[in-house]
Amino acid sequence: MIKKLKDIRIYGLAFTIASAVFMLVFSLPFFTESRLQSFLYDAGVSTIGALICAALFYGCWKQDGDGARPFRILIVLESASFVVNIVMHFTVFLPEQHTVLFIFCLLSKLFDLVMIYFFYRYVKATLGFEGKLAKISDKIIPVLLVVQTIVLLANIFYPLTFSVTADGVYQNSAIHLIEEVFLVVTFILTAVLVFMSHSPVNQKVAVSTFIFLPIVEYIFLSGSFGEASQYGVILMSLIIMYCVIFNDKNRKLAATQTELDMATEIQASMLPSVFPAFPDRHEFDIHASMDPAKEVGGDFYDFFMIDDDHLGMVIADVSGKGVPAALFMMSSKILLNDHAIMGGAPSEILQRVNKLVYANNDAQMFVTVWLGILEISTGKLTSASAGHEYPMINVNGQYEILKDKHGLAIGAMPIAKYKDTEITLKKGDSIFVYTDGVAEATDANHQLFGTDRTLEALNAVSKDASQKDVLLGVRASVDAFVKEAPQFDDLTMLGLKYYGPAENVNAEEAQ
Repeated sequence: MIKKLKDIRIYGLAFTIASAVFMLVFSLPFFTESRLQSFLYDAGVSTIGALICAALFYGCWKQDGDGARPFRILIVLESASFVVNIVMHFTVFLPEQHTVLFIFCLLSKLFDLVMIYFFYRYVKATLGFEGKLAKISDKIIPVLLVVQTIVLLANIFYPLTFSVTADGVYQNSAIHLIEEVFLVVTFILTAVLVFMSHSPVNQKVAVSTFIFLPIVEYIFLSGSFGEASQYGVILMSLIIMYCVIFNDKNRKLAATQTELDMATEIQASMLPSVFPAFPDRHEFDIHASMDPAKEVGGDFYDFFMIDDDHLGMVIADVSGKGVPAALFMMSSKILLNDHAIMGGAPSEILQRVNKLVYANNDAQMFVTVWLGILEISTGKLTSASAGHEYPMINVNGQYEILKDKHGLAIGAMPIAKYKDTEITLKKGDSIFVYTDGVAEATDANHQLFGTDRTLEALNAVSKDASQKDVLLGVRASVDAFVKEAPQFDDLTMLGLKYYGPAENVNAEEAQ
């Protein structure tokens, strides 16, 4: 889908550039042919307009969000209107080409209809219309567009609103004003909705130029400078809207980006990031990493000394992404840390934290947690899981999945029960815990990395590798699998290797 959107933009840019090149070449006869020189002004405005359309499309090439797509369509339609306008003038003194003139007149009118419709779509997306009138407009305007299109196409069979004679003369019928019904109704509804919207005044004024500039041009100039002058003022309106609305959005995005950068720094500062984490402790090696899918993420890890003989380890995944998840993550992390320091088995700690989180969980978010406590002197690892991924342990020279006992995610229910899982790590044994961003990493073909590949990646790392190298090895395998596919989820890992009690490690070092 992302590739298709990019392709559509490429086609639009290619069309506007091709239109500009065509106009440059096609306008040359207007300088040399006497029969065309009366339309030299139209040719000049249309050519310059097509060039500006190409530049304007390129300027909003990377714009995303509300209104970006209909705005680009407006530019393409404006560029096409300039092309049709100059071709119409080229054929006006060629009576034998009256059919061609009719076709381009009809195309010009159809382009105008579609342009007005996408103007409404652009303003609606940008200013955000609300209320009953907006709902009525959403129903009326598409219906009027279809009816007006049928009326125009009917001219192919019968001169309902206009015709082109065999002599190449354009003629309006007695009821030609019905061609303006869609324009008038849409502009009136849009103007009222713009006035009623809560958008900034400068944005309201900017979009209003599309409605009122052509009216001003018609009243004071009345086409004295050719049809191109109408399209010229419409292009001027597009430029005004681009300068005002997109610049406003860019300023807001820049401010938001600054805030996100600060949030990223705050979040990063809350996670242990100095390694080796405990340089005076030789009984174990621990390392962790977190790569958010967005600037800030909902995953987190933590490790801390509960007392001199107990190491606490946490890895968790908050529902959702972005700033809300990051805020929920910070509060959950603090609660887990505080209650682990207070003491108790992992299951008891999760139960206490769950009650506190649920009681103040207005956002109705939840967090999956794996909490482990290692008794350093014995290697006994006691853990509890609140709906988190199964850990992977290496107790026999190969990593395998440890299917521990699961409880509900924290914050999901007011009362939840958790059970402890106990294993004893021997010298050289290790454990790897992670969030679902690892196993659910997806390639361009929508294939998941999966737990089997995670195990393969872990077992491919040298047995003597540090935990940092273990995590780097897994990440390298994930990157090689997904290749250029975007990262959709936070990717967090924690690894621990146990070397035995301090006296054993010190004795080996002495030898």
